[in-house]
Amino acid sequence: MNNETKKIPYKIYLEEHEMPTQYYNVRADMKKKPAPLLNPGTLQPMTFDELRGVFCDELVKQELDDTTAYFDIPQEIQEFYKMYRPAPLVRAYCLEERLQTPAKIYYKFEGNNTSGSHKLNSAIAQAYYAKEQGLKGVTTETGAGQWGTALSMACAYLGLDCDVYMVKVSYEQKPFRREVMRTYGAKVTPSPSESTAVGRKILADHPGTTGSLGCAISEAVEAATSREGYRYVLGSVLSQVLLHQSIIGLETKTAMDKYGITPDIIIGCAGGGSNLGGLISPFMGEKLRGEKDYRFIAVEPASCPSLTRGKYAYDFCDTGMVCPLSKMYTLGSGFIPSANHAGGLRYHGMSSVLSELYDQGLMEARSVEQTEVFKAAEDFARIEGILPAPESSHAIKAAMDEALKCKETGEEKTILFGLTGTGYFDLKAYEQFNNGQMSDHIPTDEELQISFDGLPRV
Repeated sequence: MNNETKKIPYKIYLEEHEMPTQYYNVRADMKKKPAPLLNPGTLQPMTFDELRGVFCDELVKQELDDTTAYFDIPQEIQEFYKMYRPAPLVRAYCLEERLQTPAKIYYKFEGNNTSGSHKLNSAIAQAYYAKEQGLKGVTTETGAGQWGTALSMACAYLGLDCDVYMVKVSYEQKPFRREVMRTYGAKVTPSPSESTAVGRKILADHPGTTGSLGCAISEAVEAATSREGYRYVLGSVLSQVLLHQSIIGLETKTAMDKYGITPDIIIGCAGGGSNLGGLISPFMGEKLRGEKDYRFIAVEPASCPSLTRGKYAYDFCDTGMVCPLSKMYTLGSGFIPSANHAGGLRYHGMSSVLSELYDQGLMEARSVEQTEVFKAAEDFARIEGILPAPESSHAIKAAMDEALKCKETGEEKTILFGLTGTGYFDLKAYEQFNNGQMSDHIPTDEELQISFDGLPRV
């Protein structure tokens, strides 16, 4: 055992007094800000009054504020976080040894709560602001189910109603995730459904569709805006969500600074952007201010490659076209991804914050096929002892690839990746992989062009 092994523990935990008391808003340090949300009718920037009919007032303020660097975390949210935070920063000694790499590998593990993922960080914040506003309940969408589970937990804690529209393919693939939501009191509806006008239209236009996050968002927004005392909350994509998830990166940076560790490469899976944005925010802030330099890598499924093959354009955030327009890397709101097991990464667009950073060349992106992802997931489970979620395993795959490059070159780089959650509700997918029944789907250029043709003319 060398001196470094003695110095740096396997798991690094922060003390209670070291936990963040403020969220960090990376937009404040961006010289070129993300483009504003637009009203699809007027093509003018959305105002506070226009957004407050959909979102909670405090969340609208956070969404529109791109100059305030830090927001205080309310005390009640801080106390809730103490149930499962701080989350450990883990040195992957076993993985390093197995790969025979000179690289040092760290991962921030966000699966140590009943929801099984990082989603609870924003769920409790959004539910708290809804409660403070005196609302009766909230509606939302969920893909793989982590966000829906997290929100149902937060709403149960605060005494709010919770209506979840779950992407139909995940609803059918993950019945136990659905039952956890119901255990916490949520009403769960497979999407698209017959219970909303937009759901009925999507079913008429796409008979037999397995759904998408874009479809579920449309239904959840309609359900919220058609009832008094309800608002819609979103688990990713929006700037307010990245703000709440910055607690991941803030904790990680504090832990690394404590032991004098500086990552060279920071990797996260990317669907809508909440986990990746939360992990990289404080590090990206340093890069934007010219204090340090890091290499950031976003990893997305080859079946839904918004960054690597999408267009940077204004598009609807939802399939039903009832939400504002957001400038982002997108495959088109009409794009319906294949019914694979990328789960929460099956979204047609990307956070406007991450899209702008990517467009400026401040981070990289790559796409990976799901059979490669599950191979990396099983290797990681056997070596590090954690069964990872399919989403998280995209980051694992890229981290292992980067570590093997270090083996080839002899470079001693420090790699950090986000392990967003556990895969215990994804065993159907693992079963298909183990049985050799899993296949890969990569959309053709022709398929993508059909969706691109439907982009709004802005």
